[in-house]
Amino acid sequence: VVVTGTLARYGRREVEDVLKRMGAQPSGSVSKKTGALVAGQKAGSKLAKAEKLGVRVISEDEFYEMVDACLGGKDT
Repeated sequence: VVVTGTLARYGRREVEDVLKRMGAQPSGSVSKKTGALVAGQKAGSKLAKAEKLGVRVISEDEFYEMVDACLGGKDT
């Protein structure tokens, strides 16, 4: 999972820590092996590459909904 762009609710490091708690492996770059991209505002080239490769793009709001479902509202 790659996190990119400006996130409104938490910093990138905090989001990556949550991903680890959920069993995901955060990455800094997008490749054909990337499972998903969490896209904040101004996601830029990583978003474009993910779309080109057909990687699932998740908005920041969708990410927090998934976290709430997985961790029972304990997203930090």
